[in-house]
Amino acid sequence: MTDGVSPFDYDLFVIGAGSGGVRAARTAASMGARVAVVEDRYLGGTCVNVGCVPKKLYSFAAHFHDAFEDAAGFGWHLPEAPRFDWATLRDNKIGEIKRLNDIYAQLLDTAGVRLINGRARVMDEHHVRVGGDTFSVGKILVAVGGWPWVPDFPGNDLVVTSNQVFDLEAFPERFLVLGGGYVAVEFASIFNGLGSDSHLIYRGDLFLRGFDRQVREFTRDEMAKKGVNLHFGTNIESIERVEGGLKVSLTTGEQLEVDAVLVATGRRPNLAGLGLEELGVDLTEGGALRVNDRFETSVPSILAIGDVTGGVELTPVALAEAMHMVHQHFGDQPPRAPLDYCNIPTAVFCHPNIGTVGLSEEEARDAHGDIRIYVADFRPMKHTLSGSRERCLMKLIVDDATDRVLGAEMVGEEAGEVIQGIAIAVRAGLTKAEFDNTVGIHPTGAEEFVTMRTPTRR
Repeated sequence: MTDGVSPFDYDLFVIGAGSGGVRAARTAASMGARVAVVEDRYLGGTCVNVGCVPKKLYSFAAHFHDAFEDAAGFGWHLPEAPRFDWATLRDNKIGEIKRLNDIYAQLLDTAGVRLINGRARVMDEHHVRVGGDTFSVGKILVAVGGWPWVPDFPGNDLVVTSNQVFDLEAFPERFLVLGGGYVAVEFASIFNGLGSDSHLIYRGDLFLRGFDRQVREFTRDEMAKKGVNLHFGTNIESIERVEGGLKVSLTTGEQLEVDAVLVATGRRPNLAGLGLEELGVDLTEGGALRVNDRFETSVPSILAIGDVTGGVELTPVALAEAMHMVHQHFGDQPPRAPLDYCNIPTAVFCHPNIGTVGLSEEEARDAHGDIRIYVADFRPMKHTLSGSRERCLMKLIVDDATDRVLGAEMVGEEAGEVIQGIAIAVRAGLTKAEFDNTVGIHPTGAEEFVTMRTPTRR
Protein backbone atom coordinates (compact mmCIF):
# COMPACT_ATOMS: atom_id res chain seq x y z
CA MET A 1 0.00 0.00 0.00
CA THR A 2 3.02 2.28 0.18
CA ASP A 3 4.24 2.43 -3.44
CA GLY A 4 7.13 4.82 -3.97
CA VAL A 5 8.80 6.98 -1.37
CA SER A 6 6.47 8.42 1.27
CA PRO A 7 6.95 12.07 2.22
CA PHE A 8 6.08 11.22 5.83
CA ASP A 9 7.97 9.68 8.74
CA TYR A 10 4.99 7.38 9.38
CA ASP A 11 1.92 6.38 7.40
CA LEU A 12 -0.13 6.04 10.61
CA PHE A 13 0.57 7.70 13.94
CA VAL A 14 -1.61 6.35 16.75
CA ILE A 15 -2.20 8.44 19.86
CA GLY A 16 -3.13 6.04 22.66
CA ALA A 17 -1.94 2.48 23.27
CA GLY A 18 -5.21 1.08 24.56
CA SER A 19 -6.98 -1.92 23.09
CA GLY A 20 -8.24 -0.08 20.02
CA GLY A 21 -5.04 1.83 19.34
CA VAL A 22 -2.80 -1.21 19.65
CA ARG A 23 -5.08 -3.33 17.44
CA ALA A 24 -5.14 -0.61 14.78
CA ALA A 25 -1.37 -0.19 14.90
CA ARG A 26 -0.61 -3.90 14.60
CA THR A 27 -3.14 -4.47 11.82
CA ALA A 28 -1.97 -1.49 9.78
CA ALA A 29 1.65 -2.60 10.17
CA SER A 30 0.73 -6.07 8.93
CA MET A 31 -0.58 -4.42 5.76
CA GLY A 32 2.71 -2.67 5.11
CA ALA A 33 2.12 0.67 6.78
CA ARG A 34 4.87 2.32 8.80
CA VAL A 35 3.30 2.86 12.20
CA ALA A 36 4.15 4.54 15.49
CA VAL A 37 2.15 4.59 18.74
CA VAL A 38 2.52 7.20 21.46
CA GLU A 39 1.32 6.58 25.03
CA ASP A 40 1.71 8.76 28.12
CA ARG A 41 0.39 6.40 30.79
CA TYR A 42 0.20 2.63 30.44
CA LEU A 43 0.00 0.03 27.70
CA GLY A 44 -3.39 -1.60 27.27
CA GLY A 45 -5.38 1.49 28.21
CA THR A 46 -8.33 1.61 30.56
CA CYS A 47 -9.51 -1.95 29.96
CA VAL A 48 -6.27 -3.67 30.92
CA ASN A 49 -5.15 -1.35 33.70
CA VAL A 50 -8.16 0.19 35.46
CA GLY A 51 -11.17 -1.34 33.73
CA CYS A 52 -12.40 -4.69 32.44
CA VAL A 53 -9.47 -6.88 33.47
CA PRO A 54 -8.89 -5.86 37.11
CA LYS A 55 -12.65 -5.44 37.59
CA LYS A 56 -13.27 -9.04 36.54
CA LEU A 57 -10.45 -10.26 38.78
CA TYR A 58 -11.98 -8.43 41.74
CA SER A 59 -15.40 -9.78 40.82
CA PHE A 60 -13.98 -13.31 40.91
CA ALA A 61 -12.59 -12.55 44.38
CA ALA A 62 -15.95 -11.26 45.60
CA HIS A 63 -17.81 -14.35 44.38
CA PHE A 64 -15.84 -16.51 46.83
CA HIS A 65 -17.94 -14.97 49.60
CA ASP A 66 -21.04 -16.67 48.18
CA ALA A 67 -19.12 -19.87 47.44
CA PHE A 68 -18.02 -20.24 51.06
CA GLU A 69 -21.59 -19.74 52.28
CA ASP A 70 -23.01 -22.14 49.69
CA ALA A 71 -20.50 -24.89 50.47
CA ALA A 72 -22.11 -26.05 53.72
CA GLY A 73 -25.25 -27.30 51.96
CA PHE A 74 -23.07 -29.57 49.87
CA GLY A 75 -21.30 -31.06 52.87
CA TRP A 76 -18.19 -28.87 52.95
CA HIS A 77 -17.25 -27.46 56.35
CA LEU A 78 -14.40 -24.99 56.58
CA PRO A 79 -12.17 -25.37 59.65
CA GLU A 80 -12.43 -21.64 60.38
CA ALA A 81 -14.21 -18.57 59.12
CA PRO A 82 -12.77 -17.38 55.77
CA ARG A 83 -10.64 -14.25 56.05
CA PHE A 84 -10.12 -11.83 53.17
CA ASP A 85 -6.77 -10.06 52.71
CA TRP A 86 -7.05 -6.97 50.52
CA ALA A 87 -3.30 -6.54 50.05
CA THR A 88 -2.95 -10.03 48.56
CA LEU A 89 -5.66 -9.40 45.97
CA ARG A 90 -4.37 -5.92 45.15
CA ASP A 91 -0.73 -6.96 44.80
CA ASN A 92 -1.50 -10.08 42.78
CA LYS A 93 -3.58 -7.91 40.48
CA ILE A 94 -0.66 -5.53 40.05
CA GLY A 95 1.55 -8.44 39.01
CA GLU A 96 -0.98 -9.66 36.45
CA ILE A 97 -1.42 -6.20 34.93
CA LYS A 98 2.35 -5.84 34.64
CA ARG A 99 2.42 -9.13 32.76
CA LEU A 100 -0.25 -7.87 30.35
CA ASN A 101 1.57 -4.55 29.88
CA ASP A 102 4.67 -6.48 28.84
CA ILE A 103 2.61 -8.56 26.39
CA TYR A 104 1.26 -5.41 24.74
CA ALA A 105 4.80 -4.05 24.37
CA GLN A 106 5.92 -7.33 22.84
CA LEU A 107 2.99 -7.37 20.41
CA LEU A 108 3.88 -3.90 19.15
CA ASP A 109 7.55 -4.76 18.85
CA THR A 110 6.85 -8.01 16.98
CA ALA A 111 4.58 -6.14 14.56
CA GLY A 112 7.33 -3.60 13.83
CA VAL A 113 5.44 -0.72 15.44
CA ARG A 114 7.50 1.97 17.16
CA LEU A 115 6.37 2.77 20.70
CA ILE A 116 6.97 6.33 21.88
CA ASN A 117 6.48 7.33 25.52
CA GLY A 118 4.97 10.76 26.13
CA ARG A 119 1.94 12.99 25.63
CA ALA A 120 1.27 13.89 22.02
CA ARG A 121 0.12 17.20 20.64
CA VAL A 122 -1.26 17.48 17.13
CA MET A 123 0.35 20.49 15.44
CA ASP A 124 -1.50 20.38 12.11
CA GLU A 125 -3.07 17.88 9.72
CA HIS A 126 0.19 15.97 9.25
CA HIS A 127 2.47 16.76 12.19
CA VAL A 128 2.52 15.52 15.78
CA ARG A 129 4.89 16.65 18.54
CA VAL A 130 5.94 14.46 21.45
CA GLY A 131 8.28 16.19 23.87
CA GLY A 132 10.94 17.88 21.76
CA ASP A 133 10.38 15.72 18.66
CA THR A 134 8.04 16.44 15.77
CA PHE A 135 6.88 13.68 13.41
CA SER A 136 5.40 14.03 9.94
CA VAL A 137 2.55 11.56 9.45
CA GLY A 138 0.12 10.55 6.73
CA LYS A 139 -2.80 9.87 9.05
CA ILE A 140 -3.28 10.46 12.76
CA LEU A 141 -5.46 8.09 14.78
CA VAL A 142 -6.80 9.43 18.09
CA ALA A 143 -7.55 6.50 20.40
CA VAL A 144 -7.07 8.04 23.83
CA GLY A 145 -10.31 6.80 25.39
CA GLY A 146 -12.05 8.51 28.28
CA TRP A 147 -11.24 9.83 31.72
CA PRO A 148 -13.42 9.65 34.86
CA TRP A 149 -15.60 12.70 35.47
CA VAL A 150 -16.30 13.89 39.02
CA PRO A 151 -19.23 16.28 39.64
CA ASP A 152 -18.69 19.49 41.56
CA PHE A 153 -19.68 19.44 45.25
CA PRO A 154 -17.94 20.36 48.52
CA GLY A 155 -15.44 17.65 49.36
CA ASN A 156 -15.19 16.10 45.91
CA ASP A 157 -11.40 16.10 46.33
CA LEU A 158 -11.85 13.36 48.95
CA VAL A 159 -13.30 10.80 46.54
CA VAL A 160 -11.64 8.18 44.36
CA THR A 161 -12.50 7.21 40.80
CA SER A 162 -12.18 3.89 39.02
CA ASN A 163 -8.57 4.90 38.27
CA GLN A 164 -7.66 4.62 41.96
CA VAL A 165 -10.15 2.21 43.51
CA PHE A 166 -8.22 -0.96 42.64
CA ASP A 167 -5.16 0.22 44.55
CA LEU A 168 -6.52 1.60 47.81
CA GLU A 169 -3.94 1.43 50.57
CA ALA A 170 -6.39 -0.07 53.07
CA PHE A 171 -9.56 -2.06 52.56
CA PRO A 172 -12.67 0.11 53.13
CA GLU A 173 -14.89 -1.62 55.67
CA ARG A 174 -17.56 0.98 54.81
CA PHE A 175 -17.80 1.75 51.10
CA LEU A 176 -20.01 4.14 49.15
CA VAL A 177 -20.48 4.40 45.38
CA LEU A 178 -22.05 7.36 43.60
CA GLY A 179 -23.55 6.54 40.21
CA GLY A 180 -25.96 4.29 38.40
CA GLY A 181 -24.10 2.84 35.43
CA TYR A 182 -22.00 -0.28 34.81
CA VAL A 183 -19.09 0.75 37.03
CA ALA A 184 -21.26 1.88 39.94
CA VAL A 185 -23.36 -1.27 40.25
CA GLU A 186 -20.36 -3.51 39.66
CA PHE A 187 -18.25 -1.98 42.41
CA ALA A 188 -21.14 -1.80 44.85
CA SER A 189 -21.49 -5.56 44.38
CA ILE A 190 -17.77 -6.29 44.41
CA PHE A 191 -17.00 -4.50 47.66
CA ASN A 192 -20.13 -5.94 49.24
CA GLY A 193 -18.87 -9.41 48.30
CA LEU A 194 -15.41 -8.67 49.67
CA GLY A 195 -16.95 -7.77 53.02
CA SER A 196 -17.63 -4.03 52.98
CA ASP A 197 -20.80 -2.43 54.26
CA SER A 198 -21.60 -1.22 50.75
CA HIS A 199 -23.86 1.68 49.73
CA LEU A 200 -24.92 2.83 46.27
CA ILE A 201 -26.23 6.37 45.81
CA TYR A 202 -28.09 7.26 42.60
CA ARG A 203 -30.08 10.37 41.76
CA GLY A 204 -32.60 8.50 39.57
CA ASP A 205 -35.37 6.13 40.55
CA LEU A 206 -33.48 3.05 39.31
CA PHE A 207 -29.95 2.34 38.11
CA LEU A 208 -28.75 1.06 34.70
CA ARG A 209 -30.73 3.50 32.59
CA GLY A 210 -31.16 2.18 29.06
CA PHE A 211 -31.36 -1.47 30.10
CA ASP A 212 -34.57 -3.49 30.08
CA ARG A 213 -36.81 -2.30 32.93
CA GLN A 214 -37.56 -5.80 34.21
CA VAL A 215 -33.84 -6.59 34.26
CA ARG A 216 -33.14 -3.42 36.23
CA GLU A 217 -35.84 -4.17 38.80
CA PHE A 218 -34.78 -7.81 39.16
CA THR A 219 -31.13 -6.80 39.62
CA ARG A 220 -32.12 -4.19 42.22
CA ASP A 221 -33.94 -6.83 44.27
CA GLU A 222 -31.15 -9.40 44.00
CA MET A 223 -28.44 -6.90 44.97
CA ALA A 224 -30.50 -5.80 47.95
CA LYS A 225 -30.93 -9.42 49.05
CA LYS A 226 -27.16 -9.79 49.00
CA GLY A 227 -26.81 -6.84 51.35
CA VAL A 228 -26.02 -3.83 49.14
CA ASN A 229 -27.65 -0.70 50.60
CA LEU A 230 -29.40 1.05 47.70
CA HIS A 231 -30.31 4.74 47.92
CA PHE A 232 -32.33 5.97 44.93
CA GLY A 233 -33.65 9.46 44.28
CA THR A 234 -30.80 11.10 46.14
CA ASN A 235 -27.36 12.58 45.54
CA ILE A 236 -24.27 13.65 47.45
CA GLU A 237 -24.48 17.17 48.83
CA SER A 238 -21.07 17.26 50.48
CA ILE A 239 -18.26 15.15 51.93
CA GLU A 240 -16.04 16.04 54.84
CA ARG A 241 -13.25 14.23 56.59
CA VAL A 242 -14.05 13.22 60.16
CA GLU A 243 -12.26 11.16 62.74
CA GLY A 244 -12.06 7.63 61.42
CA GLY A 245 -13.46 8.27 57.95
CA LEU A 246 -15.62 10.44 55.71
CA LYS A 247 -19.00 11.96 56.47
CA VAL A 248 -21.24 12.01 53.42
CA SER A 249 -24.27 14.31 53.48
CA LEU A 250 -27.05 13.41 51.05
CA THR A 251 -29.66 15.66 49.47
CA THR A 252 -32.33 13.78 51.45
CA GLY A 253 -30.78 15.01 54.70
CA GLU A 254 -29.35 11.58 55.55
CA GLN A 255 -25.72 11.32 56.60
CA LEU A 256 -23.45 8.30 56.19
CA GLU A 257 -19.98 7.68 57.59
CA VAL A 258 -17.76 5.59 55.32
CA ASP A 259 -14.11 4.83 54.69
CA ALA A 260 -14.05 5.49 50.94
CA VAL A 261 -16.28 7.08 48.31
CA LEU A 262 -16.06 5.94 44.71
CA VAL A 263 -17.52 8.38 42.19
CA ALA A 264 -18.63 6.48 39.09
CA THR A 265 -20.61 9.14 37.27
CA GLY A 266 -19.26 8.54 33.79
CA ARG A 267 -16.21 9.22 31.67
CA ARG A 268 -15.42 11.99 29.23
CA PRO A 269 -13.09 11.98 26.20
CA ASN A 270 -9.48 12.42 27.30
CA LEU A 271 -8.70 15.18 24.80
CA ALA A 272 -7.08 17.81 27.04
CA GLY A 273 -3.81 19.10 25.60
CA LEU A 274 -3.96 17.22 22.30
CA GLY A 275 -4.38 20.44 20.30
CA LEU A 276 -7.43 19.25 18.38
CA GLU A 277 -9.71 22.12 19.32
CA GLU A 278 -7.10 24.61 18.11
CA LEU A 279 -7.21 22.86 14.73
CA GLY A 280 -10.98 23.25 14.61
CA VAL A 281 -11.77 19.54 14.81
CA ASP A 282 -15.55 19.22 15.31
CA LEU A 283 -16.82 17.98 18.66
CA THR A 284 -20.22 16.62 19.63
CA GLU A 285 -22.33 18.31 22.31
CA GLY A 286 -20.86 15.81 24.78
CA GLY A 287 -17.29 16.80 23.92
CA ALA A 288 -16.47 13.72 21.85
CA LEU A 289 -14.82 13.71 18.44
CA ARG A 290 -17.40 13.70 15.66
CA VAL A 291 -16.55 11.06 13.04
CA ASN A 292 -18.10 9.70 9.85
CA ASP A 293 -18.49 6.03 8.95
CA ARG A 294 -14.82 5.95 7.86
CA PHE A 295 -13.82 7.18 11.34
CA GLU A 296 -12.65 10.49 9.87
CA THR A 297 -13.03 13.68 11.87
CA SER A 298 -13.78 17.02 10.23
CA VAL A 299 -10.05 17.06 9.39
CA PRO A 300 -9.84 14.00 7.06
CA SER A 301 -6.28 13.03 7.97
CA ILE A 302 -7.24 12.85 11.65
CA LEU A 303 -9.14 9.67 12.52
CA ALA A 304 -10.68 8.53 15.81
CA ILE A 305 -12.02 5.28 17.28
CA GLY A 306 -13.24 4.00 20.62
CA ASP A 307 -14.63 5.84 23.61
CA VAL A 308 -13.24 9.19 22.44
CA THR A 309 -15.92 9.27 19.72
CA GLY A 310 -18.79 9.06 22.23
CA GLY A 311 -20.20 5.85 20.76
CA VAL A 312 -20.67 2.43 22.38
CA GLU A 313 -18.06 2.43 25.15
CA LEU A 314 -17.03 -1.22 25.12
CA THR A 315 -13.58 -2.68 24.47
CA PRO A 316 -14.77 -5.15 21.79
CA VAL A 317 -16.38 -2.24 19.94
CA ALA A 318 -13.08 -0.34 19.92
CA LEU A 319 -11.36 -3.47 18.59
CA ALA A 320 -13.96 -3.85 15.84
CA GLU A 321 -13.64 -0.18 14.93
CA ALA A 322 -9.84 -0.52 14.77
CA MET A 323 -10.04 -3.41 12.31
CA HIS A 324 -12.68 -1.68 10.24
CA MET A 325 -10.79 1.60 10.10
CA VAL A 326 -7.53 -0.04 9.04
CA HIS A 327 -9.19 -2.00 6.23
CA GLN A 328 -10.93 1.16 5.02
CA HIS A 329 -7.76 3.28 4.95
CA PHE A 330 -4.92 0.81 4.39
CA GLY A 331 -6.47 -2.32 2.87
CA ASP A 332 -6.18 -3.34 -0.77
CA GLN A 333 -9.63 -4.90 -1.06
CA PRO A 334 -12.76 -2.87 -1.98
CA PRO A 335 -13.88 -0.57 0.86
CA ARG A 336 -15.91 -2.24 3.57
CA ALA A 337 -19.47 -1.25 4.35
CA PRO A 338 -19.92 0.87 7.50
CA LEU A 339 -19.54 -0.99 10.79
CA ASP A 340 -22.84 -2.44 12.02
CA TYR A 341 -23.53 -1.49 15.63
CA CYS A 342 -26.78 -3.45 15.93
CA ASN A 343 -27.15 -6.29 18.43
CA ILE A 344 -23.93 -5.72 20.36
CA PRO A 345 -23.98 -7.97 23.43
CA THR A 346 -22.83 -6.68 26.78
CA ALA A 347 -22.46 -7.83 30.37
CA VAL A 348 -22.56 -6.08 33.73
CA PHE A 349 -20.46 -7.88 36.34
CA CYS A 350 -22.58 -7.00 39.32
CA HIS A 351 -23.73 -9.85 41.57
CA PRO A 352 -25.59 -11.58 40.05
CA ASN A 353 -24.26 -10.84 36.57
CA ILE A 354 -26.31 -9.31 33.77
CA GLY A 355 -26.01 -10.36 30.14
CA THR A 356 -28.00 -8.78 27.33
CA VAL A 357 -28.17 -8.54 23.56
CA GLY A 358 -30.58 -6.88 21.15
CA LEU A 359 -33.61 -4.79 22.02
CA SER A 360 -35.08 -4.35 25.47
CA GLU A 361 -38.81 -4.92 25.92
CA GLU A 362 -39.39 -1.17 25.87
CA GLU A 363 -37.31 -0.63 22.72
CA ALA A 364 -38.99 -3.53 20.96
CA ARG A 365 -42.49 -2.20 21.69
CA ASP A 366 -41.52 1.19 20.30
CA ALA A 367 -39.90 -0.24 17.17
CA HIS A 368 -42.15 -3.21 16.36
CA GLY A 369 -45.43 -2.73 18.17
CA ASP A 370 -46.77 -6.26 18.61
CA ILE A 371 -44.30 -8.45 20.46
CA ARG A 372 -44.30 -11.54 22.67
CA ILE A 373 -42.37 -11.72 25.92
CA TYR A 374 -41.11 -15.01 27.35
CA VAL A 375 -39.77 -14.97 30.92
CA ALA A 376 -38.26 -17.61 33.18
CA ASP A 377 -37.75 -16.51 36.80
CA PHE A 378 -36.46 -19.41 38.86
CA ARG A 379 -34.24 -20.59 41.65
CA PRO A 380 -31.15 -22.22 40.07
CA MET A 381 -30.63 -25.91 40.77
CA LYS A 382 -27.41 -25.17 42.65
CA HIS A 383 -29.32 -23.26 45.30
CA THR A 384 -31.74 -26.08 46.11
CA LEU A 385 -28.92 -27.36 48.33
CA SER A 386 -26.89 -24.21 48.99
CA GLY A 387 -29.78 -22.51 50.76
CA SER A 388 -29.16 -19.25 48.91
CA ARG A 389 -32.22 -17.17 48.02
CA GLU A 390 -30.62 -15.99 44.77
CA ARG A 391 -32.84 -16.28 41.70
CA CYS A 392 -32.17 -16.21 37.98
CA LEU A 393 -34.04 -14.28 35.28
CA MET A 394 -34.08 -15.18 31.59
CA LYS A 395 -36.07 -13.34 28.98
CA LEU A 396 -36.71 -13.41 25.23
CA ILE A 397 -38.34 -10.59 23.26
CA VAL A 398 -39.96 -11.81 20.03
CA ASP A 399 -41.46 -9.92 17.09
CA ASP A 400 -45.01 -11.21 16.71
CA ALA A 401 -45.16 -10.63 12.95
CA THR A 402 -41.93 -12.42 11.98
CA ASP A 403 -41.28 -14.65 15.03
CA ARG A 404 -37.73 -13.22 15.07
CA VAL A 405 -36.00 -13.01 18.45
CA LEU A 406 -35.30 -9.32 18.90
CA GLY A 407 -33.56 -9.47 22.26
CA ALA A 408 -32.37 -11.77 25.02
CA GLU A 409 -31.73 -10.90 28.67
CA MET A 410 -30.29 -12.79 31.61
CA VAL A 411 -29.57 -11.97 35.23
CA GLY A 412 -27.78 -14.78 36.98
CA GLU A 413 -24.55 -16.66 37.42
CA GLU A 414 -22.30 -16.54 34.31
CA ALA A 415 -24.84 -14.45 32.41
CA GLY A 416 -22.14 -12.96 30.21
CA GLU A 417 -20.88 -16.41 29.19
CA VAL A 418 -24.38 -17.57 28.29
CA ILE A 419 -25.43 -14.45 26.39
CA GLN A 420 -22.26 -14.52 24.27
CA GLY A 421 -23.62 -17.66 22.61
CA ILE A 422 -27.18 -16.39 22.41
CA ALA A 423 -25.88 -13.20 20.76
CA ILE A 424 -24.89 -15.17 17.66
CA ALA A 425 -28.46 -16.39 17.27
CA VAL A 426 -29.96 -12.93 17.79
CA ARG A 427 -27.56 -11.31 15.35
CA ALA A 428 -28.28 -14.04 12.79
CA GLY A 429 -31.97 -13.20 13.02
CA LEU A 430 -33.12 -16.60 14.25
CA THR A 431 -36.77 -17.10 15.07
CA LYS A 432 -38.38 -18.28 18.27
CA ALA A 433 -39.31 -21.49 16.42
CA GLU A 434 -35.61 -22.15 15.80
CA PHE A 435 -34.90 -21.61 19.49
CA ASP A 436 -37.74 -24.06 20.28
CA ASN A 437 -36.31 -26.65 17.88
CA THR A 438 -32.90 -26.55 19.55
CA VAL A 439 -32.28 -29.37 22.01
CA GLY A 440 -31.23 -28.07 25.40
CA ILE A 441 -28.31 -29.20 27.54
CA HIS A 442 -29.69 -30.69 30.74
CA PRO A 443 -29.37 -29.89 33.55
CA THR A 444 -28.24 -26.31 32.93
CA GLY A 445 -29.77 -22.94 33.53
CA ALA A 446 -29.04 -21.95 29.94
CA GLU A 447 -31.46 -24.56 28.59
CA GLU A 448 -34.29 -22.26 29.68
CA PHE A 449 -33.59 -20.19 26.57
CA VAL A 450 -34.78 -23.08 24.40
CA THR A 451 -37.58 -24.41 26.61
CA MET A 452 -39.73 -21.32 27.18
CA ARG A 453 -42.91 -22.09 25.23
CA THR A 454 -45.71 -19.91 26.64
CA PRO A 455 -45.58 -16.12 26.33
CA THR A 456 -45.65 -14.35 29.68
CA ARG A 457 -47.26 -11.29 28.11
CA ARG A 458 -47.77 -9.53 24.82
